Order: sequence, then structure tokens, then C-alpha cells
Amino acid sequence: MKILISEIPDEGLDIENEENIESDSIRSPVQIELRIDKVGTEVMIRGNLTAKADLQCSRCATDFHSLLTIPVDAVYHPVEELKGDENHEVESDALNIDFYTGDELDIHILVHEQVMLALPMKPLCSDICKGICPECGTDLNTGTCTCSTHTVDPRLEVLKKYFPE
Repeated sequence: MKILISEIPDEGLDIENEENIESDSIRSPVQIELRIDKVGTEVMIRGNLTAKADLQCSRCATDFHSLLTIPVDAVYHPVEELKGDENHEVESDALNIDFYTGDELDIHILVHEQVMLALPMKPLCSDICKGICPECGTDLNTGTCTCSTHTVDPRLEVLKKYFPE
């Protein structure tokens, strides 16, 4: 979805729509609820995105579904503001700033970027996921195993003679 910046009314623009994202994890269209305001050449976009994701737990390798609610707070400036500034340093409070070229702003790029950034690096099926046993591979969420939980790192084995049990 492309927005013409010159056609954003003074009172702002509300967008409620769906966007399809090409991703292995996102399984349905992303629901978009955005408010776009323009002040001079600056374009501010605020709102929420909602996406359904298919993820795999990083502890037990179980597939699960998650509903992601992603807040959006972005400010766009014309790229012409960067002209002549070869070494532009981004301040930590300016991480939500981006730039546009011409009179067009592609909302699809913003949505795709925000959804990809919101996907967890180490997804968990639940906060109390026990994972799998490193010895036998049993899913500890569904059962127990008889493997020894007391193992000593072989590099530290030599210390046993100094600390008898």
C-alpha cells in the first residue's frame, strides 16, 4: 500500500487494512491500524499491527501459534535532509526515524520491517517450558526421564581429587 504524502489531509489519515507479508512464520494477513499525521515535511505514523505467527519453541522444538501485537511509532523525513551529510550518526532516541523519497511512502515496507523485528529470536511455547533432555531427547514438558542430572564437565574432572565428597 502506497500513500501519497501530498494527499495526507491536515486532520490526518486513519488506515485499517490487511497486508500480506512474505515470511515462513507469518501465516495470515497482518491487521493494520495506523494513524498518519503530517507536519510540514515530517510524516508521523502511530498505531498497532496484529499478526498470527507459526513458531517453533527454542527449548523443546514444539510448533506453536502466537498472536503478535506490534506497536508502531515511526517518523519519516525527506531523504533530502541527509544531502551533504556523509557521516550521519543515528542517536539512540532517533531509532524510530526513517526517510522517504519523492512524494510516496510505502506502508508495506514499514509493516514488513516491524513484523520481522517483532518476531522473537528465541521463541518459547510457554514461560515454564522445561525443554528436552540433553541425554535421551525426552520432552520434559510431557514426561520425565531417568537420565542422571548430575554430570561433571570432563575438563573439571581433575578437581575431584582436591574436593572429596
